[in-house]
Order: sequence, then structure tokens, then C-alpha cells
Amino acid sequence: MYESILGLHSYWAFAVLILLLLAALNAFLGNSSKRAFLKKDRQIALIALIFAHVQLVLGLVLLFVSPKMEAAKQLGMGGLMKNSELRLFVVEHPLTNLIAITFITIGWSKHKRATADSAKFKNIMYMYAIGLLLLLSRIPWGQWLG
Repeated sequence: MYESILGLHSYWAFAVLILLLLAALNAFLGNSSKRAFLKKDRQIALIALIFAHVQLVLGLVLLFVSPKMEAAKQLGMGGLMKNSELRLFVVEHPLTNLIAITFITIGWSKHKRATADSAKFKNIMYMYAIGLLLLLSRIPWGQWLG
């Protein structure tokens, strides 16, 4: 089960990163061209939001079935924090990604309340970009691509 969820989590991450980049770029282009916020703009942002939330759920399931979590329990908090690999997988990666998804969700929520098209674009552009940067900062690149 662990290997299946890990594979799905890894491949789904590519889609999440591409969709978040697409949504942020679309919002940037929409804002810079001062065009109206259209249904397609909303759909792009919504699809990125949904994919990011699915990724979060996959990641949380993966965290609790991971052998790394069992190793972390054996070490205790002091030992975990001294082990950089385990700390990345059990603390830094999940916490940073949770914060990233929070930013993305706030961007979505704020865009819904905004009345001006430029405000809608800006909320998505900034918050999705911050979320994307946070996600990129804590990806375990060596294991993910290796």
C-alpha cells in the first residue's frame, strides 16, 4: 500500500506544480492585460485548488503509513530533529506543504469575495505563487527525481 500511495503522490505532484504555475501565470496575464475575470480563469484556479487538496490528502495518508513515521516514533522528537532526512519527511515537508495549501485556499477564498476583476486576479496570482514557491522549497528532490 505504501509504495502505491507514494507513486501516486509523486506523479500527482507534477500535475499540481504545473496547474499552480498555470493558474498563477494566467492570473498574472489577466491582471497585466486588465481583462475581465472570465469563467475559464475561475476554472483554471479551481482545478489547481482541487489538485492541491487531493495532493494534501495523499500526503497525509502517506505520512501515516510511511515507515519513516515509525522510525520517527522510535527516535523520539529529539532524535527526529537531529536526523535531517527524517526531519525533512516527517516535519518540514508536511508542515510547509500544509502552509502552502493554506495560502492557495486563502487565495481562492479571497478571489471569491473580491468584486473587481483586478483584485480577483491579484488574489489568485499572489497566493497561488506563494503556495507554489513553498511547495517547491520542500520537495525532496533527490528521492523524487532520483
